[in-house]
Amino acid sequence: MPAETPIHNALLEALRTVAPGTALRRGIDDIIRARLGALIAIGEPSKLAFLFSGGMRINLPFSPQHLYELAKMDGAIIVNRELSRLVYANVQLLPDANIPSSETGTRHRTAERVARQTNAMMVSISQQRETVTLFHGEARYQLARISDLLGRTNQALATLDSYRQRLDQGLTRLTALEFQSAVTLDDVIVVLQRAEMTHRMADEVERDCIELGQEARLIRMQLDDLAEGVQRERAAVVFDYIADGRKGKGAAAVEALGNLSSSESVDPERYVELLRYDAGTDPLDLSVEPRGYRMLSHIPRVPEGVVRRLVRDLGSFDAIVRASHRDLEQVEGVGAVRAREIREGLRRLQEHNLVDRYLDL
Repeated sequence: MPAETPIHNALLEALRTVAPGTALRRGIDDIIRARLGALIAIGEPSKLAFLFSGGMRINLPFSPQHLYELAKMDGAIIVNRELSRLVYANVQLLPDANIPSSETGTRHRTAERVARQTNAMMVSISQQRETVTLFHGEARYQLARISDLLGRTNQALATLDSYRQRLDQGLTRLTALEFQSAVTLDDVIVVLQRAEMTHRMADEVERDCIELGQEARLIRMQLDDLAEGVQRERAAVVFDYIADGRKGKGAAAVEALGNLSSSESVDPERYVELLRYDAGTDPLDLSVEPRGYRMLSHIPRVPEGVVRRLVRDLGSFDAIVRASHRDLEQVEGVGAVRAREIREGLRRLQEHNLVDRYLDL
């Protein structure tokens, strides 16, 4: 995940733990409504015990009501990792004071230091600001208000919709150019840039859905529809056009795409490099030929292994399109029936592409 990711990877599970609809979130909401503050440590109690000063062992079954009542006392509440038991209450936590902290409030500063020292998940609820902040290892995240988060996520969803439309237009154009043997490297890079933007926006909406919990049901349905097939198409384009087609090179390039920074993801030169073309190559001037992975993947009942053998034996998408029924039959795993399905499938794809291009006009 790129460095610019707004939510640190270590916090994703923590966000699921406190998402709306969970027992922990119901307890937290009760605490906020009562205008109380709280410090909650979630982890193995025996591994946190060396930080304890005072407190009392209660060992109650976890429930939102119990959590709310215990928050009326000073000190931290210790919950086991499984969130099944409230083990201690009214505990003073004494983390290492030498651990740096950017927090100013006592509760938040303690939470940050304990999280860094023990890797426990810490939840700090501010009484004055009525905010909830999570700490996990080096990561920190302040929960947004549900209404604000819903508004932000719906805006992101609209942006994702726009990105997906532009990606589909790019793929339609690329398909037409492939059937005409008229693709340039620039055409490929444009599609990969749009796919990457769509993929990253889908990731952002997915992380918001994690934080929204049960409030994200309808949003997640739209997300699933908009994100469907994006990663598959992106990978297929890379495998079609990477200059070095040896095994493993395409997979490494797909992984490298996901590690691009935001500025790199819009830089054509980085895509030239990732696709293993010579530095200084002008994408507008370089004609490239697809291998056929993407188009063949759209034909029903053609297994991935057969697709690989077709590309290996025939060499290019143009050669596959021009291959006779007999030529296709000779490829291992094809046979007479599948050869007919492949030829018919390619014909339908070309016809559908003409219709799609007409509708986009």
